[in-house]
Amino acid sequence: MDDLAAIFINEQFVETRVSPAELDRLLAEGWRHFGSEFFRYNLAIYDNEIRRVIPLRIRLSEFRPSQSQLRVLRKNADIEVTLGPVSVTSDIEELFDRHKLRFREHPPESIYSFLSPDPRDVPCDMLQFIVTRNGKLVAASFFDVGETSLSGIYAVFDPAESGRSLGIFTMLKEIEYARERGKDFYYQGYSYSGDSFYNYKKRFHGAEAYHWNGVWAPFPRNGQ
Repeated sequence: MDDLAAIFINEQFVETRVSPAELDRLLAEGWRHFGSEFFRYNLAIYDNEIRRVIPLRIRLSEFRPSQSQLRVLRKNADIEVTLGPVSVTSDIEELFDRHKLRFREHPPESIYSFLSPDPRDVPCDMLQFIVTRNGKLVAASFFDVGETSLSGIYAVFDPAESGRSLGIFTMLKEIEYARERGKDFYYQGYSYSGDSFYNYKKRFHGAEAYHWNGVWAPFPRNGQ
């Protein structure tokens, strides 16, 4: 375990409303949230090992899609993406129930493990992308909007469409939305040191990692 992980951080608080500017500050300090519970921690257990937690963000001025990400966009040229306020319909809940079967251990009970009961503005401004193919819901993603940043919260997709890489696709659409609105950063959430389920978050140009000492630094891109 390296020196950065030698300082143990495990903090949380509950807040029902934070402003866009306050959200930017919290994200820049390594905080995440599910519903109204904000948290940050620098160590986690994964595959029976203690791993360093790595908050990641993309400096949008440095982002460009990789060749594999361009292929994902081309592969999904036949689907429709709709932006709007968060509305958790029965179709989204059913999609979540299929999607959560991907988790090998500790599957979440419901989509409200990640979203508040009033996710449009508790605890902050949130939007969603609805992804359909031939009128059928195949994916949905939810993201917070700050003054200078966007933060991906959660995405669900139909396991029957796993070949389309819809989780990556919705991240790319969120990044596109953030750049169009002149945001500085896109926060893709936590990853772990070493190989893990979250490696896909590391495969973006312009990625930066938080070092738990208040400093963000460029993060070597993992993969193509």
